[in-house]
Amino acid sequence: MIQFTLKCDQDHRFDSWFQSASAFDKLHAAGMVACAVCGSTHVEKALMAPSVRDSRRKAKEAPAAPEKAQPRERPLSAPASPAEQAMAELKRQIEKNSEYVGVNFVREARQMHEGSAPERSIYGEAKPEEARKLIEEGVPVTPLPFLPNRKSN
Repeated sequence: MIQFTLKCDQDHRFDSWFQSASAFDKLHAAGMVACAVCGSTHVEKALMAPSVRDSRRKAKEAPAAPEKAQPRERPLSAPASPAEQAMAELKRQIEKNSEYVGVNFVREARQMHEGSAPERSIYGEAKPEEARKLIEEGVPVTPLPFLPNRKSN
């Protein structure tokens, strides 16, 4: 596994793991590497500092005494940062106030836009090329930064 720091054309920076450098190249060439913030597929490797250990200094240092394990203040499933908390709240609000239409999302969104289905707040799944088509047709859609509950684990 290898970790790369990536940057999109909107100057968003994020880290991502790949099986190998060639796996990144293959996915990037296929347009399958997208910005974690905005979804742009115009992504490139950003300059990053190598992670190098100084083995000579480490060998000279005495091993530190293991610290006594502290009890966790929150369960592992709880959001750790304010950003994660905001994302969890966004997900709760969308799931509470919208109808999950699953793989029928493209059809439902198009029908609502054309007026043949009642307007309502929906969310679901669409392939990237299907979502681009909806946007080109003027259908107001946006990608969500999370997976539906049934696919999140």
